[in-house]
Amino acid sequence: MKTAQQEIDERTNLTGSNKFELLLFRLGTDSALGQSELFGINVFKIREIVAMPVITPIVGGSPHSLGVVNLRGQVIPVLDLPSIVGCTPKTGLNIMLVTEFARTTQAFAVESVEDIARLDWNQVMSAESSGAAGKLVTSIARLDGNTDNTRLAQVLDVEAILQMVSPSDEHQVDPQKVGAKLLLRPGTIVLAADDSFVARSLIEQELTVLQAPYEMTKSGKEAWDRLNMLADAAEAEGKTVLDKVALVLTDLEMPEMDGFTLTRNIKQSARLSGLPVIIHSSLSGSANEDHVRSVGADGYVAKFVAEDLANALRKVLLS
Repeated sequence: MKTAQQEIDERTNLTGSNKFELLLFRLGTDSALGQSELFGINVFKIREIVAMPVITPIVGGSPHSLGVVNLRGQVIPVLDLPSIVGCTPKTGLNIMLVTEFARTTQAFAVESVEDIARLDWNQVMSAESSGAAGKLVTSIARLDGNTDNTRLAQVLDVEAILQMVSPSDEHQVDPQKVGAKLLLRPGTIVLAADDSFVARSLIEQELTVLQAPYEMTKSGKEAWDRLNMLADAAEAEGKTVLDKVALVLTDLEMPEMDGFTLTRNIKQSARLSGLPVIIHSSLSGSANEDHVRSVGADGYVAKFVAEDLANALRKVLLS
């Protein structure tokens, strides 16, 4: 029987093999077919799961806010996740998921928690590439693999949900704060990868303000394929990929190939290893930062503070 520490170590080390764990839960029946579908959030974003406590309503709160709860001395906002995604719980809001990511703590009320599924990122398809695009869903997880009639889970874009529920001025790029334009080698671009619609929009906004040419991709696999195409084009011109790409900016959680695997692939490739890589992620904590260093990334910055991202980009470009 595994000890608690062994389970923690095993879970943490999943990032080294393009795997992750998805917390599966239900929100009730949807408005379209009246079915109860599975939804998921990366376990690394979950701080704890508790039975629904007493919630204090807040006067003038947003339509999807249930109020706040005092949990071990910390006052945490609680959001009605079924209401946000358009579902109606059959048995009520029974469970609270306390999440930590992007430097914030918040809780989501759900109907029930089903399981934790250990998956390979290649079991997860971009919602856009699968034709299931929705601003609150980043990807679709095939829980039983690439088989007919596999169970499907919708992986929620918690960043987009928070931005929708509580629009923040912090998610606007202030040209005065990010500073002067980035100095890239002529003819080069920043290649960015992120599966979140909100994150891509913010990154594009910032790189535009910084006057940095860029290409945006939606997954680690898409970025990896594009890098190899650019490397091929450079070699055909008698150049190297460094004549085409100034640096790679990547998220960690992405369908098909995560940011850890993308970074490792770049650093282990003879023709790509010289490319600087910055990991830009809502996942935080010392374990993730240790993995960032272990795969050879040149920088790490937590989402999303425009000045921090600009400083990280400049630091890597000048090193």
